[in-house]
Amino acid sequence: MADEAIDDVDRAILYALQEDARNMSSGDIAERTGTSDSTVRKRIQRLESDGIIKGYSAEVDFQGSGYPLRMLLYCTASIPERGDRIPEILAIDGVVSVQELVTGEQNLLVTVVGESDDDITPVAQELLDMGLTVADEVLVRSHETTPFGRFDAETDS
Repeated sequence: MADEAIDDVDRAILYALQEDARNMSSGDIAERTGTSDSTVRKRIQRLESDGIIKGYSAEVDFQGSGYPLRMLLYCTASIPERGDRIPEILAIDGVVSVQELVTGEQNLLVTVVGESDDDITPVAQELLDMGLTVADEVLVRSHETTPFGRFDAETDS
């Protein structure tokens, strides 16, 4: 976890990087935060080394890239092993994310993308073969994200 407490500058940096990390320079962020370019770079390095910033990735439009199906598979695993199963689940072809849920009977949410049902069905079977129960399947029409608003100092009152 973090060695130092997260302050308003750190939150503003996190917000800016969530908005557009690829095109947001440390100079742009420094201007927003009223700090120097070097301060922003040092803060980003600290946030990375503290594990607050876990990495940078592209937001992919799976439908636009030829994989129109996005399926949510609600699964149940034994409580002691549910977190340990995540790397194994992520290794299944077509799985793009796994969320560990801590309430309710279904305690893993697996997101799968594919071209057709023929891509999704084998994933569900692999989950069953791992000893998981697939309790529900939900086909997703669209998926949008936004930066976490509490990191944006401009919206704080």
